[in-house]
Amino acid sequence: HMSEKYIEYPTFSIPDSFKDSRVSTPLIFILSQGSDPMGDWEKFAELRGVIKTKRESVSLGQGQEGKATEMIKKGRENGMWIILQNCHFAKSWMPKLEQIIESLPEGNSHRDFRLWLTSMPADYFPVAILQASVKMTIEPPSGIRANLTRTFANMEPNEVMKTKSPKKYQKLLYGFAFFHAIVQDRRKFGPIGWNIMYEFNNEDLKVCIRQLEYFIDTCPDVPFKDLNFLAGEINYGGRVTDDKDCRLIKVIVEDYITPKILDDSYAFSASGFYKAPPFSDREAIIKFTSELPQNPNPEVFGMHENAEILTAQATTRELLETILTIQPRAVSGTGKTREEIIFEQVISIEKKTPKPYDIKKIAKQYPKQYTESMNTGLIQELISKNKLINNILDTMRQIKNALKGEEVMSEDKERM
Repeated sequence: HMSEKYIEYPTFSIPDSFKDSRVSTPLIFILSQGSDPMGDWEKFAELRGVIKTKRESVSLGQGQEGKATEMIKKGRENGMWIILQNCHFAKSWMPKLEQIIESLPEGNSHRDFRLWLTSMPADYFPVAILQASVKMTIEPPSGIRANLTRTFANMEPNEVMKTKSPKKYQKLLYGFAFFHAIVQDRRKFGPIGWNIMYEFNNEDLKVCIRQLEYFIDTCPDVPFKDLNFLAGEINYGGRVTDDKDCRLIKVIVEDYITPKILDDSYAFSASGFYKAPPFSDREAIIKFTSELPQNPNPEVFGMHENAEILTAQATTRELLETILTIQPRAVSGTGKTREEIIFEQVISIEKKTPKPYDIKKIAKQYPKQYTESMNTGLIQELISKNKLINNILDTMRQIKNALKGEEVMSEDKERM
C-alpha cells in the first residue's frame, strides 16, 4: 500500500514558491472558494523585510486598470512588491496585463521588484502569463486534521503561549481552530452541510483569535457568551444569510467555545477521538493533531454516517469530470479517431453489461412467503437493476446509431 504522504495535503508555503521567482516572473495565487492569501502574503512580506511603504495592492475591477498600470511602473522603478487582486474581475484588461508582463525582461526593473497576482480559475486568463509565472493554489485543506495542521503550522511558536493565562488561551485557541475546520469542511456535504456555500476563510479565524487574546488579558473571567456571540453572529455569522444556517452556526460554535473545553477529558464528539490537547508547545500540538483520523467520520459534524455517501458521490463525479476535461480531443498521425475510440468503448461496455434478469422465473424460485421476507426485497432490487441494465443498453445503442449518423445525438449523450 502507498503511504499517507501521497494523500495528505502539503502545508502551503509561500517561501518555497518565492525561491523560484525573478523580477520577470510573476507569482500567481490561484484562488478557490473560501481562500484569501492576503494575510499570508503580508506576513511573508514582513519576514522578508518588505516594509509597508515598499508594498502596494489593488483589487481589480471597473476603473482600477489605470491605477494597476501605474503601480507596476512605480514598483519596477523602486523595487516594490505589487499585488493585483482578483484578476478575474478585469477580463478586458487581461491582454494589456499580458503585454506588461511580456515586457518585464526588456525593461530595467529594480532587482527587488516582484509582481503578485490573485485570480479565480477563468478560461480567459492569458495562457502566456500562466506559462511565465510561479503558480500557487490556495485551497482550504480537506479534512479536520489537515485543516488544523495548516492552522498551527502557519503560526509562530510563541503564538500558542500568549496572554496572562496561556493554558486557557491555548485551549480556546484550539477550540476556535477546530470550529474553523468544521465550518469549512461541512461544505463538502452540500446542502446537508450548509444551505448556501459560504466563503469562510482564515481572516475570520484570525479576528476570533485576536478577540480571544484581548478578552483573556482584560477580563478576570473568560467571557464565553461574548466570544460565542462575536464568532456566531459577526465574524463567521456575518457571512451567513440563510436563517437555518444562522441557527446552525450559533449552535456549532457553542460546542467548542465552552467552559467544558478547559477540562482535558472534554471531547468534541461522541467518539472521543477529537479533543483539545493538553497544555504544550506548538510542535506538540501539531503532533497531537497528526494522530487524528485522516478521514473524519460524519459524527464529528453531528451527522449520520450516510451523509458520507453524498460527499463520496460528489468527489467521484468531480474526479471523472476532471479526467474528461484533460483527455485529448484529437489524435495525430494514423491513430484512431475520437469516434472510433468511443465506438470501441461502447462495444466493450455492451459486452460487460449483463442481460436483464428473468423476473418471472426468479419469482417462482423465490416466492413471497411470510417466513421468507427477504424474497420481497430481492424481487424489488432485481426490478431496479433491470431498469439500470436496460438504460445502459439503450444508451449504448443510441450512441452507436449517432456515431453512424442514423440518429441525432442528444445533448445528454453529447456531454457523455
